[in-house]
Amino acid sequence: MSFQPNAGDSISINGKTYTVGQHPAAPGLAYAQAGRQGIVYQLIPQNGGPEEAKALKVFFPKFRIPAMVYQSETMEIYSESPGLQVCKRDVLTPERNGELITEHPDLLYAVLMPWVHGVTWFDVIAEQKQLKRTESLALAKALAAIGSGMEQRGLAHCDLSAPNVMLPFFSEVDMPGKKSVVELVDVEQMYSPKMDRPDVLLSGSPGYAAHRTVQSGLWSAYADRFAGAIIIAEMLGWCDPHVVEKAWGESYFDQHEMQNPCERYFVLKKSLERNWGTKVSELFARAWESQDISSCPTFGEWLVVLSSMNGNELPQPQAEAEPAAEPGKAEAAGPRSKGALETAAAAAALPDMEEQAPRRTAAGAAESGNEHGVVDRLFNQAREMEQKGDLKGALEVYRSAHHFVPAGSPMQVELEAAIAGLEETLNPKPQEQPSGKIPFYRSRKWLAAGIAALILVVGSAFAVNQILADRAEQKEAEALAKQQEEARKAELQKLEEEKRKQAEAEAQRKQAEEKRKKEEAEKKRKQEEAIKLAKQKEEKQKLQQKYEQQAKYEAYLAKKKLAEEKKKAAEKQRLQELYEKQAQYEAYLKQQKILQEKLEQQRIQQAKEAAARKQQQARELQKRRSNQVVQLIASYNQAYNAQKTGNTSKARQYALNFISLYEKDAAYFKTVGKVSSRANAIYKFLANTGYILPNI
Repeated sequence: MSFQPNAGDSISINGKTYTVGQHPAAPGLAYAQAGRQGIVYQLIPQNGGPEEAKALKVFFPKFRIPAMVYQSETMEIYSESPGLQVCKRDVLTPERNGELITEHPDLLYAVLMPWVHGVTWFDVIAEQKQLKRTESLALAKALAAIGSGMEQRGLAHCDLSAPNVMLPFFSEVDMPGKKSVVELVDVEQMYSPKMDRPDVLLSGSPGYAAHRTVQSGLWSAYADRFAGAIIIAEMLGWCDPHVVEKAWGESYFDQHEMQNPCERYFVLKKSLERNWGTKVSELFARAWESQDISSCPTFGEWLVVLSSMNGNELPQPQAEAEPAAEPGKAEAAGPRSKGALETAAAAAALPDMEEQAPRRTAAGAAESGNEHGVVDRLFNQAREMEQKGDLKGALEVYRSAHHFVPAGSPMQVELEAAIAGLEETLNPKPQEQPSGKIPFYRSRKWLAAGIAALILVVGSAFAVNQILADRAEQKEAEALAKQQEEARKAELQKLEEEKRKQAEAEAQRKQAEEKRKKEEAEKKRKQEEAIKLAKQKEEKQKLQQKYEQQAKYEAYLAKKKLAEEKKKAAEKQRLQELYEKQAQYEAYLKQQKILQEKLEQQRIQQAKEAAARKQQQARELQKRRSNQVVQLIASYNQAYNAQKTGNTSKARQYALNFISLYEKDAAYFKTVGKVSSRANAIYKFLANTGYILPNI
């Protein structure tokens, strides 16, 4: 039968009894929550309180997968991680829970896990419940910390959405130990390098799925980045009444608006920048404008920015630049284009950015310590990706690191150079086309001609005469200088000739000297070589004799060693045979002993089973005879009562029933009480219906 419990019903799972919880908003109904994959029921231990409650998730037939057992065993190691306590799961299987599943087939592969108290982020959005600024920051920081921890272990939820984000932060139930701020549920689609890909993949929830990937299933280490950015932005924006009023319904965005320029996007972005600073707004914009989920900011980037904000020193929101338009005027203005909306939002954000600039500068020193390690880690990661050839991924990581470096720092210069180089490699600029002919009025020839004409027009007679006089004096000076230069050149040529002759004579002398030295060196070299060859020949003969003696000695040693090795091998062979025989004998004795023990155990077991069967048969025979004695007494009494009432035919029928049962085991019934007396009376009655049955 299908599993449809009522509030207060009891159910026993793995030896522990639970009571189905009652829905707080609907007394008398079971506390159940329906999801995309199944229904979750609240179970409270009979001997425990609400803090020990469990969640029983009953899957729809499509999602009842046997591999859920292995998946849950693998997940259990993650249950100690923040926000993942539901990974501590127990799957109901036919082997361990056969009777329960036989009674309720819907419980096949159902999952028992901790119950998370509190509302969901979906409830907060649907009720349009505005949060305090400290609450918004606490929730966003907690979700970023959970996502960062999961990314560091290579994990991803793969269906991150408002209904799957629980908020124990708002729960009134006192839990033992430290209370969680945020918990994730519906982890059946979780990605891990240690787990197999699910048979059925979900494509994200409306309002949180990136439109570029919504057609395909999400199952990778990057799957949560876009949806996580949207939820963190919602949490941070939910302290702003303008954002709360603009919410679409079950989520802030309508699915058709995702990653498209729309009014809700600009309202939320402006609110984030006004209330939380430029860095938060930029992270949200990067996620919104990303081409793929791996390009979205990591949860670690969100955590660095949010952790730098002290809860007691939050940036104060700036007043709106312009008052909100009246409803009537807004309707009269009519719909504006996307470009107009974007321009208006950017213009409204400028005053806020100018007012917050000094505050961000003052906070930069406090943030630099936290951000330095992040920048180094991102920079090294990008370098590794660049070396492996993943230029696109390296570019995205460089851009992520660029958001955290101070302006004008050496790291900023290095990052900007790396980003520019990768952008040029990935997006090469087209070659510039040669321009047309230069206009005549910009050519050098035309400019020179114009200048000369200008000089001729404005020149005077005095200037011309002065120029001619200067030229005459210059010619005389040039002639004198030319004569002096020719005389100097002739003197130099004479000196060069003498130097050349001296150099040639010196070269001939040096050449003769070198030739003599070479001949002497050659003669000396030949003598030394002859002496050296004689010594080498003598040494070679001595070495040859030593080698022959050494070879004979080594041959003797090798022969001796071979004989010893053969002797040792023979001895080892003999000992090995003895060991093997001993081992075979011991193995034989051990096998005989085991065989005798098995036979003895079988004999004892058979004797026990035979004795048990006899005892069982005796008990069954005794039980059957006792029931038959009761039936005999009842048949006699019925016959007696029928005779008393004058119904002889009915009395005779009861008497025949008595005799039929009595004759099946007459020898035993004669020994039991007054059964034999009753039998004699019945026989007499059957022989003579006039016989009056005694009251025995």
